Amino acid sequence: MRIAGYIEHPSLKITIFEMDSRFALKLENAQYEQTYKLRKGTAIHSVDDVRKFANPTFLQQVEKLLEQMHGAQLDAINQLIPQQSDLEFDEII
Repeated sequence: MRIAGYIEHPSLKITIFEMDSRFALKLENAQYEQTYKLRKGTAIHSVDDVRKFANPTFLQQVEKLLEQMHGAQLDAINQLIPQQSDLEFDEII
């Protein structure tokens, strides 16, 4: 696998990797990442095709998915934290 290129974006780091029979499009923000594996074939033949694949609509959807990933992580962490009632102290008279 080798780095075949990058796509400029204001909030994501986007890297294109190339392997023998496919490309991998890796999109990452500060905490999360997504990778899309694209087989070379009918629609994808080159790095330019991968850049076309990563159109503005696709990138907006990816950003929403990264936000959902963050929300899922926060929900899971909050489930680990004891509920407020578990933290109450005994009443001392």
